[in-house]
Formats: sequence, C-alpha cells, structure tokens
Amino acid sequence: MRFCFPSSPEACVPIAGDQHAFPVHRIYCVGRNYEEHAREMGAAGREAPFFFSKPADALSCSDGGQVLIPYPDQTSDFQHEVELVVAIGAPGYRVTLADAARLVWGYAVGLDLTRRDLQAQMKRQGRPWEVAKGFDRSAPIGPIRPIGEVGELGARRIWLSVNGHVRQDSDLSRMIWSVEETIEQLSRFFELRPGDLIFTGTPAGVGPLVPGDRIDAGIDGIGSLQARVTDREAAGPA
Repeated sequence: MRFCFPSSPEACVPIAGDQHAFPVHRIYCVGRNYEEHAREMGAAGREAPFFFSKPADALSCSDGGQVLIPYPDQTSDFQHEVELVVAIGAPGYRVTLADAARLVWGYAVGLDLTRRDLQAQMKRQGRPWEVAKGFDRSAPIGPIRPIGEVGELGARRIWLSVNGHVRQDSDLSRMIWSVEETIEQLSRFFELRPGDLIFTGTPAGVGPLVPGDRIDAGIDGIGSLQARVTDREAAGPA
C-alpha cells in the first residue's frame, strides 16, 4: 500500500551509551502516584491508580544536549512535573504482579509538562485532559538506560531544579503504586506492547515555568535531563 503523502517519522528515544534508539508505540501516564503530590492536588489516601495518555509525537528527546521547550499557547500557568519513565520491552495483557517485571526494558527521566489552568478547568467541567497534557513537546525525556545497567530501583533520588533552585526532591520508594503494580493495573485496560512508555507520576513541588527558565532534572543512577523554556517563536515548529 502506498501512502497519499509521506508519513511522519516514527517517534523514538535515544538509548544511553548506544547508537540504537528505542521505538515508541504509546505513552501512558499515571496520575497522583506520590502521596505528597496527591495532597497538593487536593486528594488523599491510596486511591486506585488512574491513567491518561500523551501522543507519541509529544516527546522531545535529549541525548546529552539541552531540550528547548516552547511556552505553549492558551495557558498562563505552565508547570513542570519530573517523573520516572518505564520503557516496556515485552508484550503483556492482564499481567500478574509476579510477572510484571519481565515487561520492563529500561528506565529514563522525563517531564510531564502541564497547562495547569486548563487541567483545572477540564476537571471542573468533567472533560478529558488532552489540551492540558497532550500538547506539542509536552513530554521531554532523557536517554533510556537498559534495566540491566540499573538493577533494583530502591529509594533512588528523583529531583528537579529551576534556575538552580530545587523544587522537587523525593525518592522512588515514595511512589504509592510501584512499577510492577502500575504495570499490573495498566495491563487490565490496555494490551501493553514493546515500545510503550509509562510516566509513573510526580512527587510534590510542581510549579510554574516562564520563558527563560532553565530546568535540571534527574534520577540517581538512571539519568538526567536539561531543558530551557523559550518563547514559541524561538523553538520553531513542533
């Protein structure tokens, strides 16, 4: 079959220390997966995980360089959320907790950028979040590190600073739902496939960004990510 016009390039993420890239199928995100962040968003307790998605072409990749993030239109409250990203390397549906770890190919650090004012508006109106979460370049991500180089996640530090000032500082052991539990739950709703990415939620300390802000984020032993917020014109087309 021939396409009626050239297809868009396949979304992919660099692999740390490797010339190969990780082809991306879908991006899933977990909401309110750290207790402190759940409280700052007005929730409390260990509620069942809920999920939303971003399009694969929302990715903006870093391979050691700085990611340029254009300040998006239609918002006056553009916010950062640093997250552990899980890269899926094997298929699974209705995966058991005991079997969930076998689906993990690797890990990366990512940002779930959010039009917070639009998210709040959509919540009040009972509408989907796409305009708040799934816009162009809303998912900056660092290189994926294979699981064999990472090992057990444990209580690794996850952090983000803006202009040299730390805003988010926590550790992965504070996630309400572990990586394995998240995979188990997510696979009840979707057939997970190689190339899927799961943004696993953000710790407390989310906050606003403005043009000119410099972002540094990282997870110990997994990777780091540097980004700068620009005016839309400075970043060029998505």
